[in-house]
Amino acid sequence: MKNLRISAIAILTLILLNACSKDEAKPVNEEEVITTVTTSLTSNGQTIILQSKDLDGDGPNAPVVTVSGNLKAATNYAGTVTFLNETTNPIGNTTAEILTEGVDHQLFFQAPTAIGTFAYSDQDKNGKPIGLQFTLLTSTATTGNLTVTLRHQPNKSAVGVSGGDITNAVGATDASVTYPIVVQ
Repeated sequence: MKNLRISAIAILTLILLNACSKDEAKPVNEEEVITTVTTSLTSNGQTIILQSKDLDGDGPNAPVVTVSGNLKAATNYAGTVTFLNETTNPIGNTTAEILTEGVDHQLFFQAPTAIGTFAYSDQDKNGKPIGLQFTLLTSTATTGNLTVTLRHQPNKSAVGVSGGDITNAVGATDASVTYPIVVQ
């Protein structure tokens, strides 16, 4: 009888410990799938489209990068960046999610200063930049590369980050594309 009571208590204890040790499922914020990044630059009715498509993701094919034209020197451009997931039907527009989760995202624009200077035109609910909308003031006639990088959970309070310096941003890179630029 004593052994039966000890066995019952042991089994009950195991059942209770097992029931208490299970964590409830927590919602997972899945990483965005981004296949296409489009950067549009508009000035005086002219729009230049810079696009990178990587429909096979990490597959063997390199992204297809296109630039629809040259930029003009000493010109102010209004810019936008959109992100698509073309692996789904219908095509997923990740841009809306990035805007909604603005505190967790920031775009960075890296180019030689001879190409021009960038400024953010949008911000998250904390007044920190996102970068889906921006301006570019081109400088002199030159060629170079423009790299557009989307960071997830950057440290927007780190030195220089709100001004567009990616150096101290940390976080994870969701997308990074490089476009060849000609300013004439």
